[in-house]
Amino acid sequence: MSLRPCPRGQPPDRLRPAARRHPPPLAPARRPRSTRRPPAHPAPDAPPAIATPPAPEPPPAIPELAILDRPITYDAARREKTITYRKRHQDPAASDITIDPKIIVLHFTGGGSLDGTWRYFDRPSVERGRTIIAKAGDLNVSAHFLVDRDGTIVRLMPETWMARHVVGLNHLAIGVENVGDNGRFPLTAAQRAANVALVRHLVARFPGITHLIGHHEYLAFEAHPYFQEREPDYRTRKGDPGPAFMQAVRAELQDLPLAGPPPPRAP
Repeated sequence: MSLRPCPRGQPPDRLRPAARRHPPPLAPARRPRSTRRPPAHPAPDAPPAIATPPAPEPPPAIPELAILDRPITYDAARREKTITYRKRHQDPAASDITIDPKIIVLHFTGGGSLDGTWRYFDRPSVERGRTIIAKAGDLNVSAHFLVDRDGTIVRLMPETWMARHVVGLNHLAIGVENVGDNGRFPLTAAQRAANVALVRHLVARFPGITHLIGHHEYLAFEAHPYFQEREPDYRTRKGDPGPAFMQAVRAELQDLPLAGPPPPRAP
């Protein structure tokens, strides 16, 4: 085996020291992530808030009231008589018995018996002996309520059906008859209290009611838009229930927005 001469000054391979290996360079250390969040950009100005209108107030609660229902006869014959009366006295185009209550009219019956008054109202046809009333139509008189002498309230028909109880205003009036008169059977304190409670009850149920009157005050409405009577000569003079009773009832209802009769017309 021949030995190849080494270049001058270089040792043979087997005598050459091994090249020193350097460890690989360390990767640059990573900076720890900052837990800081970048500053938030200010939000654009929000539009001004629109004020929410307050919720409407709930309607007033209907006062609780004990009312006994004892309907009078209101059959097909009475309905037909009622429509016929309305056509003659109020509106020739009338075709039903319904009313939109705007007035409460207080009365007294002229006697001392609730049962007797109920039986009288129960008849669909008017008494022939009441000449002026019978001449104006065959429909019998009646009312929506009877108030007995102890204050018991009896309903005779729905408040939105027409009863014949006050000339010129039947088409929008609720009638309340008090058992009694201005003589042997004067109206009682219990009846006054019952009328006050009933008026409050009706006004809460029918917010369109604007007036409270006594039967003796109805003629003051002749020039009022509410009054509708097509026969100019058909009028009756009434004295019930009287100024004293109406004054007592109104004194306990001053918080309600109820008008009385219109002022007298100028001469």
